[in-house]
Order: sequence, then structure tokens, then C-alpha cells
Amino acid sequence: MGKIIQRFPQKDWDDTPFPQGIELFCQPGGWQLSRERKQPTFFVVVLTDIDSDRHYCSCLTFYEADINLQGTKQEDVEGEEEVTGLIQPAEVFAPKSLVLVSRLDYPEIFRACLGLIYTVHVDSLNFSLESLIANLCACLVPAAGGSQKLFSLGAGDRQLIQTPLHDSLPVTGTSVALLFQQLGIQNVLSLFCAVLTENKVLFHSTSFQRLSDACRALESLMFPLKYSYPYIPILPAQLLEVLSSPTPFIIGVHSVFRTEVHELLDVIIADLDGGTIKIPECIHLSPLPEPLLHQTQMALSLILHPDLEVADYAFPPPRTALSHSKMLDKEVRAVFLRLFAQLFQGYRSCLQLIRIHAEPVIHFHKTAFLGQRGLVENDFLIKVLNGMAFAGFVSDRGPPYRSCDLFDELVAFEVERIKVEESNPLKMIKHIRELAEQLFKNENPNPHMAFQKVPRPTEGSHLRVHILPFPKINESRVQELIQEGLAKSQLAPPTSRVEKKCVVPAGPPVVSIMDKVTTVFNSAQRLEVVRNCISFIFENKVLETEKTLPAALRALKGKAARQCLTYELGLHVQQNRAILDHQQFDYIVRMMNCTLQVIFVAAAQQQGKARVAWKPCGKRESLTRA
Repeated sequence: MGKIIQRFPQKDWDDTPFPQGIELFCQPGGWQLSRERKQPTFFVVVLTDIDSDRHYCSCLTFYEADINLQGTKQEDVEGEEEVTGLIQPAEVFAPKSLVLVSRLDYPEIFRACLGLIYTVHVDSLNFSLESLIANLCACLVPAAGGSQKLFSLGAGDRQLIQTPLHDSLPVTGTSVALLFQQLGIQNVLSLFCAVLTENKVLFHSTSFQRLSDACRALESLMFPLKYSYPYIPILPAQLLEVLSSPTPFIIGVHSVFRTEVHELLDVIIADLDGGTIKIPECIHLSPLPEPLLHQTQMALSLILHPDLEVADYAFPPPRTALSHSKMLDKEVRAVFLRLFAQLFQGYRSCLQLIRIHAEPVIHFHKTAFLGQRGLVENDFLIKVLNGMAFAGFVSDRGPPYRSCDLFDELVAFEVERIKVEESNPLKMIKHIRELAEQLFKNENPNPHMAFQKVPRPTEGSHLRVHILPFPKINESRVQELIQEGLAKSQLAPPTSRVEKKCVVPAGPPVVSIMDKVTTVFNSAQRLEVVRNCISFIFENKVLETEKTLPAALRALKGKAARQCLTYELGLHVQQNRAILDHQQFDYIVRMMNCTLQVIFVAAAQQQGKARVAWKPCGKRESLTRA
């Protein structure tokens, strides 16, 4: 299941071999002595190796009286500044950490296992610590697909591992609902747009576990996209210079360093404890396109604040009860699933698959997608399609034959239903709850969970005066017990899960994000807008140009307006007014670029939206044009 590490305070660092970097994350604020015994704490740190594989480090930290600190000055003890002489050994407490490093993401199970090891130690139970650790490390986790496994570390415990039905769907517990409770709808939507458009996002809180939960929640809202930039839920004090990195990131730091992080000029900072976010003036945050932004806000309000709709009624109905936290978490995630289904509707019709190499080369036709969606000038979607997350989306979900999940079904079969339900809140909430049930079932596939039992330490045990120090673990004995446990487990039949693959449904074609494209100008007015805009550009009237440019770009979707653009540009060239500065030239390029995009999309539509597909043909694979 993982590898357990016993971590000691500063004085033992040089004598004990540990994985590189672990010691920094055990105490992110630095290893410090204390004048009082503190409650044991638990949090999860995420480390990413050179191969982009994540390692989940569960840290349980407790404090012990250190009898080797005679002669220590007061200034070395946390919270003391004055030097008043020597401190008696019993008055100084040093932190120790038990760390479980694993590639599996089961925080609650790891919390229970580390807590059990600590309980056996602090209550002096008659169980071998080496045996507990060996049983933990030798435990084989079942394959994904809803499998269950009961196991015990051998200390009177009974624990259960429950795998999700689909590995591709994130497991969130209650972290998403907690993030909305801490920051509110508008702030979370701003952070959501920030990570999708590759901005830097920084959380700070006085709780390390809240930092981990917030980062997990924000990343899970991106599904079906995957975050591919630095992801550090808990950043140690010694590594704060990472915040000056030029790349986007999602990072969490303790609130002790809030004065330092507020000096960052290109980072969006979210205060989880205060419920606020700070967006620097130099960052232009692109919002979701309308009407999707309004629909998402309305759906989130109906879920998180169900009493809002009937707040003005003279005779309101009985108070509407919120869903329990785990189901509320899934309802919020269902809203974002519907959002991505509408945003990426018909994306498969813009995929081109070329079988040249051993692996297929998949290309996404961004210009055609934006043009057919009517979002050629939308900054948000352009940034999303140009980002690394969408490139990974095309690579993972582009192949026509693979395993499918909830998003594939939603974008292929439910988009029309989502559009119909936009004006009917009751139907919309019903669909959201149906999706939430599927997300909840993915994390909890077995409704009748087996009985679990994990002994906890005696209340107030951390305050006892006479507690023996945590003993050094006999590593050779642990290795022997692990080998014995693995030998026994090899006799059992292996649990393997066959991945079910199928042909990915194409879904409906790409259509405009608006059902009806509103026509603001008639033909003559459109031509006049284009003429005025070009005149303002050549006369270097920046303010007037900025006002008329969006309308001119919309007008260029018409053939007559494009001909007018060509005529007006040629007319200004004949008048020997073709010398422009950089800003004037940029305006002309934007108009020409918009014209070429519209022409290219129209040509693609006339040719039948050519798509390249493949099918096996003996030992070779041939290209067919659909």
C-alpha cells in the first residue's frame, strides 16, 4: 500500500536516511520546539516526481518531552523571545512525525492507519509496532471498479478499502462543498476561470488540511480537463521562492506567510479563512461566455441556497433542507459537468486523427470549433483551447475506441436536454441530482458498507506526563514481516479488472452557443460600422476604434462586410496612408484575421466538415474520409 517513515526532529536529521524533500513537508512551517504538548495533527502532502507521478504523503505529527535539551535557551523555544536561562527537560516538547508515502490517494484510510500506530504507542497496547507497519505496507489494494477489501493491521482493528467505479472520475468527498462554503459562488467561479486560463492561484489558511482540500476541490472542478502545471497543496517555508516561478500553479501556504505572499504581483490569492480572493490589477481574468455564466450561477444558487427562490413569498413553504454534505458536493460537481458538456459540445466533429506513427496523431481544429460555436472573439474559450489542459484532453479523449465515462455520455446524449431545461429550474435540479447520484455511486458503489472498527487513543492521552519516547523501528524486522505477508498474499488469486472499451459516441454536431443569433445591424448599418472603424484606425483615434471594433468584427461574418473591408483598405493605400504604427497595424491584423477565420469555416462547412477516421484492415490501417 505504501512506505512508512518515522520522522524525527532537527537533531536527528543528519543520522537518518529519508526520501529527499520529505523532511521539509513534515513541518511546513519549520521544525520548532514547544512549551506545551499539542494535539496530534494530520494532513496530506502531495509530491510530484520527475515522471509527473504524484506521491501522497500522509503526515501524523505529535509532541514528546525531550530529555536531551538541557542548556537550551528560551529563544529556541516556540513563542519565547527573552533569554531567561536554562529550561528544565520536562518543559520542552519536540515534534515527531509518522509519514506514510503512497501512490494511492486514500487519505481517510491512511489517517486511520497512522492513528492506530500512534494509539498503540501512546496507550502502551500489547502489539508490535513492526508488525503493524509490515501489515500496512504488505496490504494489497484491490483493482478499481468498485472492489472492496477488508483488512486489519493486527491491533483489534477492522478497516475497509473501497475503490471507485471509474478511475477517471475524481474522488472529492466533501471538499468541493467546503470550498464553496469558504469562498462563495462568485469567488470560486473566478478561481475556476483562473486555472482554466492558466493563471497562478495561491490559497492560504491556518489549517494545512484545509489547504489540501481546497486544492483538491479546485482541481476536480476542471474535470474532464487535467491540471498539468505545478500542484503543491502545502508549500514549506523553505520553498517560498517557488511562488516567483513564471509558470502557472496551484499552491497552498500557511497564513503565517500571508504578508509575504501579498507582495506577489501576478498571483491570484484566496484567503480560505476570510472568504476573500485578491486579483492583481495586472491580471485580466476572462469570464465564462454568456449565457453559460448566468446559467451556472443560477444553478449553483439553487443548489447552495435553495431558500433564495422563495425568500420574497408572502407565505413561504416550509424551510427547504440542504442535501447532506457528501451529496451536496456531488450536486455542485454535476453543475460543472453540465457546463463542460455545453462548452465542448460537438468537439469530436473537429477532431482529425492521422495514423502515420505507431500511435495515432490527433489534431483538434480550433478555428472551425470556435467559428461554428460563434465564439471566434471569446477570450476565455480561446485561452482554454490553447492551454496544456485541453491538449491533454484531446490526447486522452480523442481516440475513437477507448473506455468511456460519465462525461462522454453527457456530451453525446444529454446536451439537448440541458438546453431544454435552461428555462425550467425544477427540471434542471432534477437532472443535476441524477448526475450527482452517479457521482456519489462512483465513490460509494456499495450502499451497505461493512462494519469498520479502528481503536482511538484515550481522551487526553497526549497530556500525560510520563510517556515513553516513540521507539526506533527495527527496519530489518519490518522487511522480514513484509516478505512473509507478501508470500501469503501470493497464494490468493490476483484481482484484475478488464478495462471495457467501446466506440466513443460522436454526439451532436457543433452549433452556436446561442440558439438564435441576434441581428443588431441591418446590411447597410454593418457596412457603415466597418467603414467607420477603418477610418478611426487610419486616423489613429484609439478611443473610437476600441468602441467600434467589436461591432465591426461581428459584422465581418457577412460577405458584403468582408468585401467592404477589402475596398476600404485598398482605398486608403491609394491615398498613400498605408504607414501605420504598431497599435494601428494590430487593429488591421485583427480584422483580417477574423475575416480569414470566417472564410475558412465557411469553406470547411461547404466541403462537408471533413473528418479523418481509421479502421483496421488486416495488418495495416487505412485512412477513410467520413
